[in-house]
Amino acid sequence: MYRPTRLGTPLSPSAVKVMLLGSGELGKEVIIALQRLGVEVIAVDRYAGAPGHQVAHRAHVIDMTDAAALTALIEQEAPHLVVPEIEAIATPALIELEKAGNVTVIPTARAAWLTMNREGIRRLAAETLGLPTSPYRFADSLDELKAACDAVGFPCVVKPVMSSSGKGQSKVDNAGEVEEAWRYAASGSRVDAGRVIVEGFIDFDYEITQLTVRALDARGETVTHFCEPIGHVQEKGDYIESWQPHAMPAPAMEKARDIAKKVTDDLGGLGLFGVELFVKGDMVWFSEVSPRPHDTGMVTMASQRQSEFELHAKAILGLPVDVSLQSPAASAVIYGRHEAKAIAFEGVAEALAVPGTDIRLFGKPESFARRRMGVALATAADTDTARRLAKEAAAKVRPVVPE
Repeated sequence: MYRPTRLGTPLSPSAVKVMLLGSGELGKEVIIALQRLGVEVIAVDRYAGAPGHQVAHRAHVIDMTDAAALTALIEQEAPHLVVPEIEAIATPALIELEKAGNVTVIPTARAAWLTMNREGIRRLAAETLGLPTSPYRFADSLDELKAACDAVGFPCVVKPVMSSSGKGQSKVDNAGEVEEAWRYAASGSRVDAGRVIVEGFIDFDYEITQLTVRALDARGETVTHFCEPIGHVQEKGDYIESWQPHAMPAPAMEKARDIAKKVTDDLGGLGLFGVELFVKGDMVWFSEVSPRPHDTGMVTMASQRQSEFELHAKAILGLPVDVSLQSPAASAVIYGRHEAKAIAFEGVAEALAVPGTDIRLFGKPESFARRRMGVALATAADTDTARRLAKEAAAKVRPVVPE
């Protein structure tokens, strides 16, 4: 595994080179964090002008599910580290490149492969590690889905085994909704439109993201760090607001961190992981894990001394990290509201006039009504106040289509 002993100068023979596979808003912030440390960054995405393309040293557009194209680009650029930032990647190609010693994948190629597929990570958590999860079944057809829903029971949640940011997820309350859930899952899948997971519904009090960082200490040994838990509200699996810290009982906190450590220890490598968990009283269930910064973790740009993006950048470079909380904070999503290219935003000044707030506009070249185009951040003495301020600021930003 490549671990730089010194940092160099970008665009020179001494440069430490990092390639990001996926360059959306989360990747953009990772790129900025890496560039602050003098790292040369190559941003890759499936469309031109992605947010990360706009701030990287070099940008490429390829189909990252094409193993040959992905392998050729990695061999061409010869990065020291390859950092997957999305799920839709030809991970078997990364496994082969890593096995040949040609590249270090963050956190590992195996972790990228397991977590891009909900089947892989769910079987690892429930069947290998014995962690508490919701009941589940897999289905490859509408008939199998109907049988799986009957076996798990209603209500249940249907998700594509391969998707991101909640795409294709739906809650199914009765047998009459199964066929629509199958169609919606197929439309939201990034890679394989023919396989879904059915999860039994857990009557939880709330769900959290436990950001977990595997980083090196002064002796060069891997240590696990935990950020304060992040609470969030989701709609069809897509986050619309988050806050940190989320209050929870000490026994539940201990279980959450124990689950997070067991999963991330098994996945291995260095970097930040977003571990999603359901909580009811002192009971905790594993839901999912992403081996990269998490969308709900955008709140850390306001709440923590080092944001999740800085933590990821430092950890993968073998540097010390600081997960300390600076202030209670919240984030609220700014949607595109329009189906158009190159939209503009009004009301930013009014939004920033809300006390304790900040705005991030991602620079995505095309807007959809429900596409996340920005986020409002707010700090306050408590999370309830921060949530109110973040939502107030987000509501003042008005996407418009230029004439």
